[in-house]
Amino acid sequence: MKTIKLDINYEEYNSLEEMDPEDQMLVKEAIEAQKSSYAPYSGFNVGAALLLEDGTVVRGSNQENAAYPSGLCAERTAMFAANANYPGKAMVALAIVGGFNHTLAQTPCTPCGACRQVMAEYQTLGGKPLRVIMFGEKKAWRFSKVDDILPFIFDSFNEK
Repeated sequence: MKTIKLDINYEEYNSLEEMDPEDQMLVKEAIEAQKSSYAPYSGFNVGAALLLEDGTVVRGSNQENAAYPSGLCAERTAMFAANANYPGKAMVALAIVGGFNHTLAQTPCTPCGACRQVMAEYQTLGGKPLRVIMFGEKKAWRFSKVDDILPFIFDSFNEK
């Protein structure tokens, strides 16, 4: 037996102004997307903005339902809408914000495991890294690829 250490690299920012202009724009789009969140049960509103390779931005927000499994996260709402409306366009960046009652949390909002897996699949389909930005009012994290937030990605494409 041997012990193997897994390291990831990411950037941390203390404000929106520290980020590059493209990431700032995407975070602002995610904040706008959060306004359309429907979260009457949890009160936790999430917005996501997805940048496609041609510069198109697709927004998504979480949508809850009284039958809890029927709801959908903001990240998957954006990714599924992008693939349905812009098939074949690679996804290059995704910004995520969240907070209670349409406010921004102080720390970054992190995606659930299901959303990370969907990100991984679209990253594979797009053939290029999908940058992930998690933003909070006092801190933001920027990951250069989905692999850094989902090590050991389940990838059935490689099992053939």
